[in-house]
Amino acid sequence: MTTSARILVIEDELPMRTVLRDCLERQGYRVLLAGDGVSGLEKALHEQPDLIVLDVMMPRLDGFAVCAELRRLANTVPILILTAKGRVEDRVTGLDVGADDFLAKPFSRDELLARVRALLRRVQRQARALKEVTLGPVRIDFTQQRAWRGTRPLYLTAKEFAMLRLLAETPGEPVSRDRFLDVVWGYTAFPTTRTVDKHVASLRAKLEADPDRPRWIQTVHAVGYRLELTPDAGPRAQG
Repeated sequence: MTTSARILVIEDELPMRTVLRDCLERQGYRVLLAGDGVSGLEKALHEQPDLIVLDVMMPRLDGFAVCAELRRLANTVPILILTAKGRVEDRVTGLDVGADDFLAKPFSRDELLARVRALLRRVQRQARALKEVTLGPVRIDFTQQRAWRGTRPLYLTAKEFAMLRLLAETPGEPVSRDRFLDVVWGYTAFPTTRTVDKHVASLRAKLEADPDRPRWIQTVHAVGYRLELTPDAGPRAQG
């Protein structure tokens, strides 16, 4: 990702908004501006920036609420939160709602730019990683929405690809059934989470050598499922 990345600045104070815009534009970034949380959330969803610089204290909708709503909608854009100096509680709350990094006011131009560069590098690495996943003899190409076992094509549904991608975004970490319903189906309320279980069973039948003792898509008891990508991951019986 080059310095032509698009950065959304959500900051209600005009002087600070201007400083941030000028600093970022001098480095070649394309800057979008929002003066409150509501318009900032709308721009984040419709403009799809590469990174968000987000103030905490704002009218209408504060920065924590903006961040929490983006994460609830499965928006993974990196978020740099601007906090008041010394407010540890801001950092704790920010982590809880899904922020990626923090910068205390007042801050230096160099530190702002260094944190922006670091977050954009992280996105670039994640984007490369999520283009393709290999599970033993199975290769999944998320860009083309295609999968193969060796040279033989595997036919996955759109929801199965979406579930795999969600698992692959956080390998080794559990994804809850409610999270699957929210992201893949678009809502959290559903008659039964067995819908998720049935789709996982279908995925295992297509991807696993022994679906009854899956190596890759593992059950996390009372939570959901996780994707195990470690090279030495062996088949495990699922309860």
